[in-house]
Amino acid sequence: MVVGLQYEILFTNHQSLFTKKQSHTSMHFLISNDDGYQATGLVKLHAALESLGRVSVVAPDRDRSGASNSLTLDAPLRADTAENGFIFVNGTPTDCVHLAITGLLDDEPDMVISGINAGANLGDDVLYSGTVAAAMEGRFLGRPAMALSLMGDEHFDTAVHVALSLIQRLENPAIDTKLLLNINIPDVPLEQLDGIEITRLGNRHKSQPAICSKDPRGRVIYWVGPVGAEQDAGPGTDFYAVNHNRVSVTPMQVDLTAHSTLDNLNQWALELGNEF
Repeated sequence: MVVGLQYEILFTNHQSLFTKKQSHTSMHFLISNDDGYQATGLVKLHAALESLGRVSVVAPDRDRSGASNSLTLDAPLRADTAENGFIFVNGTPTDCVHLAITGLLDDEPDMVISGINAGANLGDDVLYSGTVAAAMEGRFLGRPAMALSLMGDEHFDTAVHVALSLIQRLENPAIDTKLLLNINIPDVPLEQLDGIEITRLGNRHKSQPAICSKDPRGRVIYWVGPVGAEQDAGPGTDFYAVNHNRVSVTPMQVDLTAHSTLDNLNQWALELGNEF
């Protein structure tokens, strides 16, 4: 039995929980990712979401993992349409969603869903993740946005099943429309999942050293080293949930202000003000 800030979800029933005002057929979903428009997770998610409403895909033309929230400002962007109707852009995940909701699509989507990423986005990963960044850009819609990540690259059907169950429950009044939900799904068969847990972001130790090498002409080059090991990964964190085969749902917000320090810093600023 799952306890604490956790909820049991019956993944065997896709009955709609949308309000009558926002029915399945009226929903317009925008999907993007950072793995590229041909990625398995995106293709499977698109096929599943078509049962819930209209689906538009605007995604990078290639793998743009680690692009974070970057926008392309030094070169023009081009949007092309593949034979399956997917729109692919020569830009970042943030570029894709930004273009989609500011004029590329004929009408704005109701919800942005990013993924399904092949690999986790836990703890500090969210600062670099193009998957999370694409969902974060969707905050302009004033509706919950969702980033979906599978802990590996095998059980995408599990991730799709979880995604559909969660998406149909986003009309819950307890879910603030300004939130971004960062969802990580264990890479296991559906029957091995042990429920869903509402979590906070954990964190990692610092990244491992950069890898120094040489190119074919003997010039020194560097590769970014592997991510650090788990550090803050105890109960209540996203790391802990997925390590115990639970779906991790972390509510995130865009405001990065350290509100708890404002009063102390105001006093500090007053003291400094006497020097100017």
